[in-house]
Amino acid sequence: MLEELRQVLQPWYLQIKFIHLLAVMIWSFSTAVAYTWFIRSAWISWKKHPDVAALKKRRDWLMEQFDKGASLEHIAFPVLLLSGGLLFWTTGWTLESHWLAVKLLLVTGVFVPMEIVDYWLSHFGGSKRQWREKGDHARYEKLMQWHWAFFRISTPLVAIFIPLIIYLAVVKPAL
Repeated sequence: MLEELRQVLQPWYLQIKFIHLLAVMIWSFSTAVAYTWFIRSAWISWKKHPDVAALKKRRDWLMEQFDKGASLEHIAFPVLLLSGGLLFWTTGWTLESHWLAVKLLLVTGVFVPMEIVDYWLSHFGGSKRQWREKGDHARYEKLMQWHWAFFRISTPLVAIFIPLIIYLAVVKPAL
């Protein structure tokens, strides 16, 4: 049964690859501009002048808007995992292709855990908006601080490993 399904999907390889690449682009770049040009500058301005209410309000509003915008990224990530799995399965690749093993190690070891934290911070228990609406300002501020710490840790990882993963996928170097 599975082999027959694989045979049915093989002619659709390029369409699956297109979906995969589109999801990779959406996931990897959807929040980069917002973080680089808006969140970072608002946070730094607020840190320099924490007593200026307008700067805190701007920081809070931008972080909550960022969480909304991250929804696109958080839809794309499962799509890229699913389409990547289909590509792996339909082509019959193995982990003997060292470039692929490294790529999958980076995805599963760096980005899956990172995205789990990111989903939580943006939408679930760590959603700042829900705590603001409940009036729990201490929890709200704690989550702001956690999210900022997450950005400070994840940004260098993203800057290094996303281009590396794309390089591995495109060049497929002999490692």
